[in-house]
Amino acid sequence: MLSRRDPDTGAWISDAEVAETTCTAFSSTKTPITARLIVRRVKDARYPDALFPVWRYHPFFTDTDEPVDVADITHRRHAIIETVFADLIDGPLAHMPSGRFGANSAWILCAAIAHNLQRAAGILAGGAHAVARGATLRRRLITIPARLARPQRRPILHLPAHWPWATHWLRLWRNTIGHSPPATAPT
Repeated sequence: MLSRRDPDTGAWISDAEVAETTCTAFSSTKTPITARLIVRRVKDARYPDALFPVWRYHPFFTDTDEPVDVADITHRRHAIIETVFADLIDGPLAHMPSGRFGANSAWILCAAIAHNLQRAAGILAGGAHAVARGATLRRRLITIPARLARPQRRPILHLPAHWPWATHWLRLWRNTIGHSPPATAPT
């Protein structure tokens, strides 16, 4: 998707197109639902030099009276919130500890703090980690395959020789701590 800002107004300009039609869902049941089917199409940025444009389609079904462009923006905002909920449910909220209200409320508070710290770590690591899902951040940045040794009281960090996310992890370290990590072991 080609997105950029208008130099005069500062508003985002996108090559996305939105269309709508009426659609009857569940027509074979006793209570069919007639509402609007809105489809947003965006040029796929992975194929910029294709002979014919390659499109990605994002359909959704709604019964709101909003104009089509406003309904599309509302739907995309809901999708962002649902992604956050999915990250929390796939991560810390999958292990709610107790049937007790106090324990669960403390767990939710800790889960929210951990989620925010994880998102901040992804942004500090840069690259695709800035928008990565929680499971990806845990796998690539948090549960790192490293070993810390202290020969002669000098810390040495042993990272794998060909670990693909080493540069992102080191960028996270430098952005957080402010200096390079302990000397890495020679490979």
